[in-house]
Amino acid sequence: MIHLNTKVRRAVPQDHYQIANLLFHESHTHRHLDWQSVLDWLGAQNFWLLDEHGFITAAFACPEDPADVAWIRLFTYHPHLDLRDAWSALWENAQAEIFQNNPNAKVSAIILKSWFQEILLQNNFEQKQNIALLRLRIENFKSFFTPSNFRIRHMQESDLSSVADVDFKAFGSFWHNSFDSIRFAYAQSVSATVAENELNQIIGYQLSTGNRFGAHLARLAVSPEAQGRGVASALVSHLIQNLNSNQNSNLSVNTQEDNLASLALYKKLGFSKTGEYFPVLIYNKGL
Repeated sequence: MIHLNTKVRRAVPQDHYQIANLLFHESHTHRHLDWQSVLDWLGAQNFWLLDEHGFITAAFACPEDPADVAWIRLFTYHPHLDLRDAWSALWENAQAEIFQNNPNAKVSAIILKSWFQEILLQNNFEQKQNIALLRLRIENFKSFFTPSNFRIRHMQESDLSSVADVDFKAFGSFWHNSFDSIRFAYAQSVSATVAENELNQIIGYQLSTGNRFGAHLARLAVSPEAQGRGVASALVSHLIQNLNSNQNSNLSVNTQEDNLASLALYKKLGFSKTGEYFPVLIYNKGL
């Protein structure tokens, strides 16, 4: 139950310690698949707390990044609260401010836990699509050579602006990564390469991260004008050939379940679906 002396307020950097303690309750926490820690968003727009006399009992954050897309990066609540009470207290305040400040905002979430999907569906969120998880079967890997009309090289920090431009062209306004997001991804990558054409223009890139199980192809994008020329196949082949044996035999990738072109590409390279998927929900403010 939410007490009368409880208030909703904006999060500030000084709340770092209390929110970190609240995140200890992992079974009561939704976190976005993000390059940044949720605590890095303190001080950003669209980050609210439930405060009981100075004791933080719940938190909700959906800063817009990229513009107009407010991914729910955090929802967490103390176990003494009821889930629905905690969500309602924060969401009622948040949605009013979000759409007042930006009527075009799309509040969205990638679902990792069933309880979070349930509470969103009860609050006018609708399923947009699924994200499928695939893994490489190294015995089925098929190598593709780089055509002579472009080359692959290591990504440099000076490339990030061009990489962000390619990402927007390839993925559009909803799914693209902002420059800041790509910068964070680049800093965490175990492999980051770009494909350049004869004019030394970046036409594609890949970013991959490492983990204790292997590696994850976190982002693969090719400019629309360069698609169908083997750029994506060459980028992934180059990646696999340059990972260590543990990483390339445990390489995973996510893609939208309705992205038939991506699914066909990964199948051609030796990836197969694991059967795991993550629903993507978006708020329908018209309901």
